[in-house]
Amino acid sequence: MNEHASSQTEPKADARSLRFGESWDYAPAPESVKVEIAEKYGHYINGKFTTPTKTTKFFGSINPSNEKVLCKVTQGTKKDVDKAVDAAKSALTGWKRLSGKERGKYLYRIARRIQERARELAVLESMDGGKPIRESRDVDVPLAAQHFFYHAGWADKLKYAFPNRDPQPVGVCGQIIPWNFPLLMAAWKIAPALACGNTVVLKPAETTPLTALRLAEIFDECELPAGVVNIVTGDGATGQALAEHKGLDKLAFTGSTSVGKKIAAAAAERDIPCTLELGGKSPNIIFDDASIDQAIEGIISGIYFNQGHVCCAGSRLFVQESVLDEVIRRLEWRMKSLRVGDPLDKNTDVGAINSKAQLATINRYLKIGSEEGAEVHVPGGGEVPAKGYWCRPCFFTGVQQSHQIAREEIFGPVLAVMSFRTPEEAIQRANNTPYGLSAGIWTDKGSKMFELAGKLKAGVIWCNTFNRFDAASPFGGYKESGFGREGGMQGLRGYVKF
Repeated sequence: MNEHASSQTEPKADARSLRFGESWDYAPAPESVKVEIAEKYGHYINGKFTTPTKTTKFFGSINPSNEKVLCKVTQGTKKDVDKAVDAAKSALTGWKRLSGKERGKYLYRIARRIQERARELAVLESMDGGKPIRESRDVDVPLAAQHFFYHAGWADKLKYAFPNRDPQPVGVCGQIIPWNFPLLMAAWKIAPALACGNTVVLKPAETTPLTALRLAEIFDECELPAGVVNIVTGDGATGQALAEHKGLDKLAFTGSTSVGKKIAAAAAERDIPCTLELGGKSPNIIFDDASIDQAIEGIISGIYFNQGHVCCAGSRLFVQESVLDEVIRRLEWRMKSLRVGDPLDKNTDVGAINSKAQLATINRYLKIGSEEGAEVHVPGGGEVPAKGYWCRPCFFTGVQQSHQIAREEIFGPVLAVMSFRTPEEAIQRANNTPYGLSAGIWTDKGSKMFELAGKLKAGVIWCNTFNRFDAASPFGGYKESGFGREGGMQGLRGYVKF
């Protein structure tokens, strides 16, 4: 076992102790489930997978841990999007006429089937996306099932969610999701749409389409009526064709702020509702009265266990000056025990970066950070695999507010550490960003916690924890982090009209 995993302080030196920064090696613990992946996948339209023709174009879905092509996936065209929207429109009348109780039965069935196929989905998610199997198995897949369970419960209670009103479905919903939580984001968007009586056309990210396509198989198994959910794969051009389609009644997007602005413009041009969950540069604020060990674990889980691949990753760390040195020392000590490697190994803490392009972006910011005068710390040792896209968890000290690494979203396991003296300075520095997705506060004083939470300009604020999600809790941001909420009763509002 890792001797340092259970202690944040340096052990006493004796003949039996490991030297500082060393750890016992874990024996490999590879995931044993073998997942079947077809050689080629078509779109899922009107309740069945399309059959490729001689003119069909494909692209490879690559395993980022070894750069091997997992399968070929169809490149969606405008014609494919037309067919998917037409199927969703044809299915809308029958689906919205179903009672909420009947719609809820389908969602319950889907949730149970996700649970039954959880291990298969977790392996597929890690193979396609690069995240550790522990994250996929213990977080992503259970939360995906939870969203279907939760929204199944709302399907026949919408009049209680919106008292004295008559909520009706908005219609055909176009949904575009990112690569960082492929299955969870699909559930996050599809479940409330179906519960409210809408039909869906979903476009997954081109680098992580496989769990969305496996979810389509689950819809088939659960006998979801044809056309209620349609899945079209492809790159940005496919997403653009969907966003600009005149047959949509609603747009929902999770991804970068730059693309989100284009999505908002497309929705505004046609005067249809739109919800956006965009980028972030979330602050984690540690006060001198906080439990430092607890805060360190929160930092690790908030930025490193998920490779920094969440919009709400705590990528800016503000530490009260009096405990700055101690926090850095303990953070460095804890990071030495992180294991980077095969995502399918149950011992792995940090998996592979999702794509070659994203790794290039991270490396560019690492170079910029050093050029700006900040000092980079890479505590982990050992070799990473020769093949694949890898980035060691690291953090910068000596960071100024004006530095790019403190202002721009990196989307990788890179942390910018800064200091503050007073709570007022912490708030001012934390809010000094165009983003407003999430924030974290670490203090033992409840009154301070609530006072600061009221002053932080962020949609989600965690206190003495970080990156905790629940289907019953709304999620969303302010400013350039988007608008609208997903999850909870508040998330239903984007899928109904009165």
